[in-house]
Amino acid sequence: MKKNDMKLWIVGSIGIDDIKTRTEDRKDLLGGSLPFCTAAASFFTQAGAVGIVGSDFPESFAARWGKFGTDLSGVQHAAGKTFRWAGAYDENMIERETLKTELGVFADFKPKLPAAYKQAPFVLLGNIQPELQMHVLRQAKGAKFVALDTMNLWIDIAKPALVKVIKKVDLLTVNDGEARMLSGKWNMRECADELLKMGPSYVIIKRGEHGAILFSKKGIFVAPAFPVEKVVDPTGAGDSYAGTFMGYLAKRGRVSEKALREALLYASVVASFGVEGFSLECFEKLTIAKIERRMKQMRKMISV
Repeated sequence: MKKNDMKLWIVGSIGIDDIKTRTEDRKDLLGGSLPFCTAAASFFTQAGAVGIVGSDFPESFAARWGKFGTDLSGVQHAAGKTFRWAGAYDENMIERETLKTELGVFADFKPKLPAAYKQAPFVLLGNIQPELQMHVLRQAKGAKFVALDTMNLWIDIAKPALVKVIKKVDLLTVNDGEARMLSGKWNMRECADELLKMGPSYVIIKRGEHGAILFSKKGIFVAPAFPVEKVVDPTGAGDSYAGTFMGYLAKRGRVSEKALREALLYASVVASFGVEGFSLECFEKLTIAKIERRMKQMRKMISV
């Protein structure tokens, strides 16, 4: 890769998943936040992946992943087992139970940016330990717009470290439960006000099937979730959402209120395709033409 070609890199987990839903029980699926994020972003820009896999990571997974144009030079390979996760979804396909979490080589992950990534203007710090998010962010000398995703676990056990990272980023994305947990407030607007005081210019609060809300000092934008006819597997939906959002911004090359709102709508659309199959199955068949057709439907749904 030529110097300065990379516009976006993403750090996160790479895993092998076992998923049980009300209709199917699938084993050994390509999972983790990073494949979902980068695959979704690929419809708008090439993304660099920063993560780690073990010696058991199938070559077929790397080949499938690489077909999205993802740059994998930031993926470390270590002796040992790849991160594994198993989960079972309730009948409503919203609630889920974690059946197994095996960190493997991910437990000792120390992200290192390839030289080609260091000047990239857009960065997505995926859902990993806050200390690692800060560690890799310090290497991003050319970062112009940094987004951070997190979860209830880190808010519970590593809040001081998480707050330090939040101060350094431009955008924070959390779900509604995490927003309440992190802010100590209940009302979503009060939550957002508290989170904005922590440092970021923008906060996205994800509300699952109810869409997402973008908060900033310039105003509020509500983006609905695109209503799909059949949800097959919700795993990775939030990661696909975040990856699309950042991929679209990287394609635009600059951040404005209009670009952020457009990015949210595209994120809703692309994530809606992802939940219609397991792992990256639906993304492998997806085209920008299909995205634009569904985006046209989305615009019609929200017009007055």
